[in-house]
Parts: sequence; structure tokens; C-alpha cells
Amino acid sequence: MIRISELTLQRGPLRLLENAELTLHPGHKVGLIGANGAGKSSLFALLRGQLHPDAGDCALPANWRIAHMRQEIDAPNQSAIDYVLDGDTHLRAIQQQLAKAEELHDGAELGRLHAELDSADAYTADARARKLLAGLGFLEEQMENQVNSFSGGWRMRLNLAQALMCPSDLLLLDEPTNHLDLDAILWLEGWLQNYAGTLLLISHDRDFLDAVVGHIVHVDQQKLTLYRGGYTAFERARAERIMQQQQAFEKQQAQRAHMEDFIRRFKAKASKAKQAQSRVKALERMEELSAAHFDSPFNFVFREADKVSSPLLDLDQATLGYSTEQAILSKVKLQLVPGARIALLGPNGAGKSTLIKSIMNDLPLLAGKLTCGENLVIGYFAQHQLDSLDPKASPLLHVQRIAPTEREQVLRDFLGGFDFRGKRCDEPVVNFSGGEKARLALALIAWGKPNLLLLDEPTNHLDLEMRQALSMALQDFSGALLLVSHDRHLIKSTVDDLYLVAEGRVQEFEGDLEDYSKWLSDYRLRQLQPSISSNEVSVDKTDKRAQRQAAAALRQQLAPLRKQADQLEKQLDTLHKKLTALETVLADNSLYEQAQKEQLKQHLSTQSELLQQQAQLEETWLNSLEELEALQSKLEANL
Repeated sequence: MIRISELTLQRGPLRLLENAELTLHPGHKVGLIGANGAGKSSLFALLRGQLHPDAGDCALPANWRIAHMRQEIDAPNQSAIDYVLDGDTHLRAIQQQLAKAEELHDGAELGRLHAELDSADAYTADARARKLLAGLGFLEEQMENQVNSFSGGWRMRLNLAQALMCPSDLLLLDEPTNHLDLDAILWLEGWLQNYAGTLLLISHDRDFLDAVVGHIVHVDQQKLTLYRGGYTAFERARAERIMQQQQAFEKQQAQRAHMEDFIRRFKAKASKAKQAQSRVKALERMEELSAAHFDSPFNFVFREADKVSSPLLDLDQATLGYSTEQAILSKVKLQLVPGARIALLGPNGAGKSTLIKSIMNDLPLLAGKLTCGENLVIGYFAQHQLDSLDPKASPLLHVQRIAPTEREQVLRDFLGGFDFRGKRCDEPVVNFSGGEKARLALALIAWGKPNLLLLDEPTNHLDLEMRQALSMALQDFSGALLLVSHDRHLIKSTVDDLYLVAEGRVQEFEGDLEDYSKWLSDYRLRQLQPSISSNEVSVDKTDKRAQRQAAAALRQQLAPLRKQADQLEKQLDTLHKKLTALETVLADNSLYEQAQKEQLKQHLSTQSELLQQQAQLEETWLNSLEELEALQSKLEANL
């Protein structure tokens, strides 16, 4: 087993873990989650022997074979298939020994090595490697291409395939889904579910975690906390733990206040001095509990467009692609009106990104017509936009360039919702992580008041908290949404209709994501065996459509309720400030002199009115929050 005891781990001046404890048994599949910088990747480095504990112990079986997904490529001139085969280091070592034995014509050694090759499944290795590559989206002809011919995202897929190729007792995967599309993620889920060893997985994809892992380890406040179940179970258990922690904290604060008050009143009294002294000692022994914190650092909305058109955009009988000889989609009909919420599904390379690029006019139509509404304002997110950010400019300067007349404090407050606060607002983008760049790109879109959002894999590099905040913001967005994403939770919580992009066509898909998974399996089978008849996946169309329509109706009810709750909270804050100011006035002793009697009476009357208003507002606000929570629960149940 993996046993971590009293572990302290430090990187430079930053202490990541302190007196951390954790035990994981063989065969456990574990999701490792926590804020960026909490120490997840450092824990992986510790398990691989690249780091050593500053205190405590981290022990795992000495004979365990460890495989991990590398973040770098060091053999760019190899073919993809050879690069993946290098993942089986034991097999490669036998092959090298065999080559030497053949040079020396050592018959006995050759016999022994051929037996070892057989036990290492050498004769099926090429087929297994090709199966891994196919599952991760590589075409047969691409498998012979050199590694350096692939883009960065596809090279990361090669690293993942190499890690899966390695026979292992412990598999360490750090964000394996970041560069995968939904098809590859579904395949990877199945592979990992059948993996026999111990799996440690860092991921920000909650549906992926739910499908693959049976335990969650939360890295938080320099501790490792183990939860049973997937990510959804973790959320529930953590919420209960935080509630209990807050209750314990509040109870302890009340006990402290009572003891401190007793000590103040009776410490000087001889008859009570002994009891007061015992309470001083009890106070010193009392364990210091901290208040529970469960606040997300992200809180933003997509600002409402000033004007809208209906339809916003109309694509009619369009042929899309890079040339007439390379047409990817044909006879495309797609109309987007305010409130339309569509996710594009389809196999890798079928044309999802091509469709979005064509709508953006980045790719001219080969045939057909694209009509844009007079007031169309597009907010477009794609991964290549992260590279177009000015590396020398700060987040504040980026927003100032598109809002030169806006007050600086307004822009700083806006950026704070994307967790760019204080000095981070003024730092150049050049040193930002991929997640920080993605947040900034989304902030620029949100400021621009779009009425159509075209989002192509917006959650790559985003952590779980930011993904949840994006989901909430998209639920409140009143414009049209066209989404390509491998994040199933984002799709389920923000869109109403699914469109299938496949085999040169774009058409509405009547099922849900589970049905799409079945369709995809059937599609892959037909690709391997074209002679098999292409039977459609049978789905109850009426039930599926009704379910999506119900979810859409609930989302429409959520937005005004959220706004109402926010407005009530602001009103309460204003009232609280007035009452605080009034209490300061009433604390002035001169106000209680005879000459100020009428003024005192007026202030007390005002205080009474404000307190009454506050009580009424609080009741309305709490009722609004309860209604909002009930609707949110209904929506999650519907998903």
C-alpha cells in the first residue's frame, strides 16, 4: 500500500503539506483534487522519487512499477507508434539485449531472451500500441508520422498513450483529459475502469472523476483528506464536514466568550480567583478551531448586450471546408436566435471547429449563405486566442484597451470576479499559467456584452471552481450559446439542444450524452467494419426532449431569482451601513443632553424604522435563497 505519515513537504519558502496522513490500498482508483498550487503535482513527484520529504515518511512497495504521463517530448524524430512502444521500458530493454546477443551469436542468451519476450507479450505490443493510439483519436496513417509533425495537444496524447503502454502497478495521470475531445475521454474512461493497478488521477473534470475513481483525496490547508466515492460524493461529504466545522467553531467561540467574560469579572475577586484561574488554563488548553471557508474566488457574469437581433445568425445550405476538394460539411442549415443553447457533438475531425470558424468568417464558405443580424455581437473563445494575448500587458491593461473610458476601480472590481486581484491585476501575462490566460480571455469576452457566445473547449486548463463559476454564468446568459466541450457537466448544465456533426452533416441529436456514447460505439464499429449496417441508436425521443425542455425551463427561472437575491443582498448591505453609521451617532454622549432631546428622538425613530426594514428584507432574502436552492436542486436532479 501507499502510506504517508506525518509528511511535511516544502517547495522553496512555500509549505505545501504539514503532518499530512494518508493510506491507499492496492487497486484503489483515487482522484487528487485541490486548488492550483496546493501541492498535487509535487505529491506525484514525491511518489516518483523526484522529491524527498522535509519531514515524515512516504512509503510504497519497493517492487512496484510506476507509470506516469510525461509533460515533455524528448524524441521528436521517432514515429508515433515507436514513441508509444517506448513506454514499455521492460520490453525495450529486452529488445536491446536481444540485438546484442544476435551480434555475439550467443545461442543460450538468445533462447533466454526470446522466452522473456514471450512473457512480456512482445508479439502483441505493436497491436496494443495501435489500439491505444486509435482510442485517443489517431488515424492509422498518422501512427507512422514523426512525433515532431504533431501539434502540442496531439503530442500530449502521445505522452498519455506512452504512459498507458507501460505495464504498471501504480499509474499517475496529471490532467490527462486537458487535450482530449469527448470521444477520446469516453474511451479513456473505459480503459481506466479496467486498469488493474492503483491509479492516482489529477483532474478538473467532475464527470470523468465520477466515472473512474472510487476515492477522492482533497489537498487543502496543508492536509490530505480521504473521501469515499467520486467527486459528487466528495462535494456532499465536504459540505457536511464544513457545516460541522462551522458549528464547532461557533460553539467554541461562544464558550471562549463566556470564559473570557467570567475571567474579566472575577479574576480580581478573592472568592472567585481560583475558579477564574482554572478557566484561564482551560482557555489555554482549548484547541484553536478555524472558521470554515467554502467561498469560490470566482464570481462573474457575461454583461447583457445593449441590442439584439432575431435571428442573430442564419447559415443556409452551406458547404464548409478548406477547399472544394476538401469539403468537410455540406448542406448545413443552422439558425441561432436569442436564447438558443446548443452543444456540438461528433467524432474527432468531423467538423465541429470548422463550423465555428466558418461562423466567425475565419474560414470562408465554399457554398451557401451566412446572414448575420444587424446587432450581432459575438464572444468567441478558442485555445489559439490564449497565444494572442499581449504577453507584456497586465489583465488591467487588456481590459482598459477595450474600455478606455471606464473608471479603473470598476475594471479592477470586474477582474476580481475572475480572481485577478491586487498585484495580480498589474502583472504581465507572460508568466501566467494556461488557466490564468483562459480566465483572462473569458473576462475580455464577458466585458464585451456579446449576444452570441461561440465557445470551443473553454474549460481546458480551468480548475473545478472556475468551471462551476463558468457554468453558473452561462446559465444566467440571455443570448445564444454554441458550445464545443469535452466537459459533460458543463454541457448538461448549460445547453438545451444537442447537434451531431458527423459524416459531412450537421443535424439535431434527439438523445442525451449517454445515447451519444452508444452512438459513438456504434460509429467506431462501423468505421472498423463498414459492411455492418448502420442501425441508429434507439432512444425514446419524446422523453429525452421533454427532459431537456424541463431543464431549459428551470434555467430560465433561475436567472431572475439569482438577480433578485443579489439585489436584496445589496439592499441589506446598504441598510447595514446606515445602521452602523447611526449607531456611531448614537454613541455620542452629547446627544443625550436635554438640548438634544428632539434630535435623539428622531435618531431613535429612524433606527427603529431601519431595523424593521432590515428584518423584513432579511426574511424576503432568505425566502428567495431557499427558492433558488430548491430550483437549483431540481435542475441538478433533472440533469
